Amino acid sequence: MSNADLILFNGKLHTVDSERPQATAVAIADGKFLAVGSDAEVMAYRDGSSRLVDLNRRTVIPGLNDSHLHLIRGGLNYNLELRWEGVPSLSDALEMLRLQAQRTPSPQWVRVVGGWNEFQFAERRMPTLEELNKAAPDTPVFVLHLYDRALLNRAALRVVGYTKDTPNPPGGEIVRDGNGEPTGMLIARPNAMILYATLAKGPKLPLEYQVNSTRQFMRELNRLGLTSVIDAGGGFQNYPDDYQVIQQLADADQLTVRIAYNLFTQKPKEELADFRNWTSSVTYGQGTDFLRHNGAGEMLEHFYLIPIHIRLPRSSACSPAPRTAR
Repeated sequence: MSNADLILFNGKLHTVDSERPQATAVAIADGKFLAVGSDAEVMAYRDGSSRLVDLNRRTVIPGLNDSHLHLIRGGLNYNLELRWEGVPSLSDALEMLRLQAQRTPSPQWVRVVGGWNEFQFAERRMPTLEELNKAAPDTPVFVLHLYDRALLNRAALRVVGYTKDTPNPPGGEIVRDGNGEPTGMLIARPNAMILYATLAKGPKLPLEYQVNSTRQFMRELNRLGLTSVIDAGGGFQNYPDDYQVIQQLADADQLTVRIAYNLFTQKPKEELADFRNWTSSVTYGQGTDFLRHNGAGEMLEHFYLIPIHIRLPRSSACSPAPRTAR
């Protein structure tokens, strides 16, 4: 019988095992479970070097898994982001933006991406471009609203180079004023490529800072209970260059989240060439328990609409005709 490095006991463990849904103790060795059961069963794995933790009847749940996340890409930029989720008012959010702009060194941007919407604010509205320019007159600011639009202050417009003569890119719109000048509003119409492409124009962190940023992102995921993810790949994330940081952390045994990563094609109409290149350099399942290749990215997922004919019961002479649900 193997001896445990760690034993948690006197707890309420949710096992996610339908035959034995609860336990009070668990034994662990080399990062893997040896036993899950009663205190008496698990203590059989104890020796003089085992670390014992009394849970004092606290509840323990398995680590959560996020099956569609962009941890690898997001980690490279996490330390650059200003987070607005949970902020109660727009005035508070703008003050956070003002302070973040003051401590952001040139040429870095302030990026507000994801996790918020205007209905969380007491004002029940989005910030205006004038408010962004006032809060950050000199530091580039990029504020992403869901996947439908982004707001850029004047400093960001100058950096990305959008002018009166810049044409709308495929799939997006650069909103303009009466004189044809860009206002700073970008609209995803019909897809978000303009938003991603614009954000990608921002400067990257140096490698050592990307490593720190990724570690901070993983610790935040740990704080929320996540211990494993499936990374969906994504646009502007090239293999193997943009996987250098996560591979470095894996090699140093510094990952705190287990990652199964997918690879995402980057060149429209050249997807087959990308896939052929990957399959010659990486194999499915390659890696370790903490970082392994999981396959191709999210663009291979499709949903099919199948017509279903539903005949409603005839309750009167005015009953509606049969309908088709899609």
